[in-house]
Amino acid sequence: MIGSKNRSVSKDKISKAVLVHRACLLTLFLALNAAVFASDTPAAAPREARIKDISSIEGIRDNQLVGYGIVVGLLGTGDSQQTTFPAQTLAAALLRMGVSVPAGSIRVQNLAAVFVAATLPPFARPGMKLDITVSSAGDARSLEGGLLLMTPLYGADGKIYAQAQGPLVVGGYSVNVNGNVKQFNHPNTARVPLGAMVERGIPLELAGRKQFSLLLEDADFHSAEAMEEAINHELGRAAAHVVDSRQIDLSVANGEDIPALLAQVESIEVPIYPRAKVVVNERTGTVVIGGTVVLQPVSILHGGLVVNVVSEFQVSQPNGRSGGTTQVVQQTRIDALDKPVNRIELKQGATVDDLVRSLQTIGASARDVISILQAMKSAGALEAEIEVL
Repeated sequence: MIGSKNRSVSKDKISKAVLVHRACLLTLFLALNAAVFASDTPAAAPREARIKDISSIEGIRDNQLVGYGIVVGLLGTGDSQQTTFPAQTLAAALLRMGVSVPAGSIRVQNLAAVFVAATLPPFARPGMKLDITVSSAGDARSLEGGLLLMTPLYGADGKIYAQAQGPLVVGGYSVNVNGNVKQFNHPNTARVPLGAMVERGIPLELAGRKQFSLLLEDADFHSAEAMEEAINHELGRAAAHVVDSRQIDLSVANGEDIPALLAQVESIEVPIYPRAKVVVNERTGTVVIGGTVVLQPVSILHGGLVVNVVSEFQVSQPNGRSGGTTQVVQQTRIDALDKPVNRIELKQGATVDDLVRSLQTIGASARDVISILQAMKSAGALEAEIEVL
């Protein structure tokens, strides 16, 4: 009997120990799930991007080029006689070639005056080819089939940096027969792939420089501090220093290979903290809401009053032998339609997706969405910057 009692007591102790052990395992399992869920939450983890995608190096930049020239070889779709400067341009070009022709005697419709635009990339060298865009400066109907004659391209300092020439590639057409016009896309703008050749480069020496400045595209102190920390950790020294919310200075060690240093720095991935923003284009009715936008609890009531004014013209015919005349009388009718009020309620923790779904449910148009977002911003329920394009 004593032995059986001891066995029963030991069994009770073992069962209690097993229950306690299971409870501990369950608590640990729930804690691990909560930690994993918190780590997988998009709002908790910042977005990462390469430094080369969110910043630029001061001084290493593109330069805009522009020139004026003429396009020849058009099939009667060039500038009309009312546009005088194409004929003057042609007369000046012929004069440089030894042919003297008065500008007033030129009667051609196979040429068009154009402006030529190009972008000169950094470290461009003479002989390098560039893509160019050609746009009509007069009243030409189409540049299809045209040839751009040699056109100098100027920089902001007035110096020639490239020469452009070549056949045009037009992504549209325009046909006019007996007053009937058929047009597709914009035939007055064309491109010439590799149509310009660089004649003068912009010198930019990297050798001997002791410091570079990285410029963030979106100014933010948090992102700048994160970039400084990531660069110093990757290089193993205090090479980066934050100057302000946009500029981070990068120092070069003695004897360090500058291109290799810049390549290493640009490939570093850093966490970024973009500003919450809502972009609105009222001309097209486009609304883009960023994923970092925070919504506060709010109740939205949205309705509208539509007033239509309809005017009809009726003919008033007088009776026979009354001596009256026939008159046209305008009849005006006003119709008013008061739309019912639609209600949207956003509770605590509502997301942008909840807002979009609610707006779609009530059948809100793009204009309604813009008005609602602006009203939410004024009421303090939308924690984001609204940018109107």
